[in-house]
Amino acid sequence: MSANIDQSADQQDMKNTKQPLTHDDIRCFVPSDNCLDGKTILVTGAGDGIGRVAALTYARYGATVLLLGRTSSKLEYVYDEIESFGGKQPAMLPMNLEGATYAEMQQLEGLIGKEVGKLDGILHNAGLLGQLTPLEMYDVDTFAQVMKVNFTSTFMLTQALLPLLKDADNGSIVFTSSTVGTHPRAFWGAYALSKQAVEGMSDIFTQETQSTTNLRFNCVNPGGTRTNMRAHAYPGENPMSLKTPEDIMAGYVCLMSDDSIGVRGQVVELQPKD
Repeated sequence: MSANIDQSADQQDMKNTKQPLTHDDIRCFVPSDNCLDGKTILVTGAGDGIGRVAALTYARYGATVLLLGRTSSKLEYVYDEIESFGGKQPAMLPMNLEGATYAEMQQLEGLIGKEVGKLDGILHNAGLLGQLTPLEMYDVDTFAQVMKVNFTSTFMLTQALLPLLKDADNGSIVFTSSTVGTHPRAFWGAYALSKQAVEGMSDIFTQETQSTTNLRFNCVNPGGTRTNMRAHAYPGENPMSLKTPEDIMAGYVCLMSDDSIGVRGQVVELQPKD
């Protein structure tokens, strides 16, 4: 009898042990209704493009969304959109990441802790394209600007908000990379280098936290998507040939949901090449 009980317990343990999702699982994720219910998620660059759509999508699946961006009028529009479909009341956090100091980010951590009480995830979506030109001709001021927004401020904000994220049951931090970050390409200059640095940062954070916290750090590569940044990078491209931000939201939702517990240190291509 004892052997049978032990065997039954082992079988139950096996059923309860979930294997981390594969990249295909993440790309093809079918969210359940309210899969983000109870979560508070901060989205940078939330006023436009992928950030706006991600904020709206997170709200539709039950999250309380904190909208961070540099243009208050755009954040107000997204705020109103969320309220119009009955999403949980969001919060607007106007901040220009290019000029923001670490002290201001620490103050933001205190404000979120006081007014909201928790933080379960961050989507680092804000970014600048900069110049598409050889490095030997790259304007140094533009280089510093792109690196500040795409990398340095991303690091600073993550570090400043870590105390709140560590208190979450299963905190998730999602960085935005690019194909030219994974495989640096000529003429992409500071943008490529900043995204390469972001992937390295995600990897290091993963190594340093995976045995002591429940935090998970991952990157997404959205691929060619119908956004203003893409139009500036490829002015001759037909935008109708590209997927919309809405088309790639499954991966963004998955990595913020508890279904992705165990997925750490990954760079997920949301539109892999065939």
